[in-house]
Amino acid sequence: MASWLSTHAPRSFNDLAVPTNVREALRGVSLSPEPPHLLITGPAGVGKTASWRLVARQMLGPGWKSTTHILQARDLMRTRGAMAKFEEFLRPSGAGSTDTLAGRMSLDAYDRGIISASEGDVAPAGAELEIEPGRIPVSRLLVIEDADHLGGIRQAYLRRMMETVGVASRFILVARAPSRLIDAIRSRTQMIRIPSTEREVAINTMQSIAKSEKFSVDEGVLGDLVYVAEGNLRKALFTLEMLNARDLTDDRSAVHRLVQATTLQAGRHLLELALRGRVVEWRWENVRGRRSKVLGGAIAEIDRLMNDHGLDADDIISQLHDVLVGRRLSLPDELRSELLSALAVCDTQIRSTMHARIPFENFLHKAATSGRKHGLAFG
Repeated sequence: MASWLSTHAPRSFNDLAVPTNVREALRGVSLSPEPPHLLITGPAGVGKTASWRLVARQMLGPGWKSTTHILQARDLMRTRGAMAKFEEFLRPSGAGSTDTLAGRMSLDAYDRGIISASEGDVAPAGAELEIEPGRIPVSRLLVIEDADHLGGIRQAYLRRMMETVGVASRFILVARAPSRLIDAIRSRTQMIRIPSTEREVAINTMQSIAKSEKFSVDEGVLGDLVYVAEGNLRKALFTLEMLNARDLTDDRSAVHRLVQATTLQAGRHLLELALRGRVVEWRWENVRGRRSKVLGGAIAEIDRLMNDHGLDADDIISQLHDVLVGRRLSLPDELRSELLSALAVCDTQIRSTMHARIPFENFLHKAATSGRKHGLAFG
């Protein structure tokens, strides 16, 4: 069964849970006869992906999916040959070819009626784009999600590609931290920033979905979800869907238990282990009827969060940072400062490696050293 994030995705610009000025900016770009390259920024879960999908549908027409090409830049960091894969995305015919994806023309540039809209598929702005006679419209979009994870070399390659883009193609870049993009890329795009979702907007959106799905939800639960999500509408909707699947939408204590199981509790636990010097431990356990040596300690908690719970490196960094700055651990200010400095180094190292576990293990050993220095660990 499809998630609510798909079944209740906005179908028009008016449906977007973003400020009015953001909606109008997105609408204006998608209706422009000469649209710019676009940079959509904002924190996690505020509707960046939903926004560019509406822009693509309005700009390209009913057949937008056939000429919209998507690259997840974050995935490149975890694979070998990342640069080659990036070049292959932008230059499908090979590095020595003059043919580029951004330079290709599309049949839709000459006949936008080649694909007709299906029943219920309405243009996000209310009407299809009107094309002036003799003008070649934009008919191909290259979307790079998490573009702030491209790194310097790939960004330089992208900048050169943007300089030679064809008249019928445009780039849409999506990023949480636009400051990580080089100036040459930012200057070639129109940036639209989506702020954190406001409390009332998040509550109204969840109430609308509850009404559509025909279930009741306690107002206290909605308030708790908004508080926990901290402006992340996607997180609030996903959590509400989980509660509804378990018939717990009227139980505020269920929200508390869920948050404890999935958020800062794990980050605090692994920090406590590291500060006590328990970074890498081995213990014997019964696994499928056999005595096996199992990894334990703080590094095992990192593995569990990444492998069992599907958290990426940024999520874990964010959890650890929130634990430290949120005063959830009673630590001397000097020790807290040391840990924050070590975490900043870890965050920087993660940007330049495909194996996030190594910087995390380095951070945990630094935490253990600080723990011994301040009398929290022995050995």
